[in-house]
Amino acid sequence: MANTYTQLNVHIVFAVKGRANILTSNFRNTLFEYITGILKNLEQYPLSVNGYKDHVHCFFELNPNSSVADIAGKVKANSSKWINKNKFVLGHFEWQRGYGGFTYSKSQRNTVINYIKNQEQHHSTKSFKEEYFELLKKFEIEFENKYIFEFYE
Repeated sequence: MANTYTQLNVHIVFAVKGRANILTSNFRNTLFEYITGILKNLEQYPLSVNGYKDHVHCFFELNPNSSVADIAGKVKANSSKWINKNKFVLGHFEWQRGYGGFTYSKSQRNTVINYIKNQEQHHSTKSFKEEYFELLKKFEIEFENKYIFEFYE
């Protein structure tokens, strides 16, 4: 697109259906590499992909020809097919419906990248539920509990 210049730094977060802790260390890093590849194939610019046992964070520069909803849907669909095809988990794998989406300025990029890189350390002291609600509050996003990820304690 001639004469179109953008820098749209997008952070999406999504969770395993039923919030099961099944993104185990034996394939978790390979999953994040696979998701990075999906983003590249969708003509997005990946900045950081990581997560923990029950969720994933993707931070990327959004191509202005794409929508966040389309990217989130394609990343989730393709990665769940890949997990099932490779039988990384017992039974049928699914992501929960929906996602959280947040935007950041260029000056915030390194902070967000480092935050996402350190997910395992971060979640030694804070649950995903706490993390997710903090993001919603930080971005002043109104929500209804019935539409929030299913959190099982």
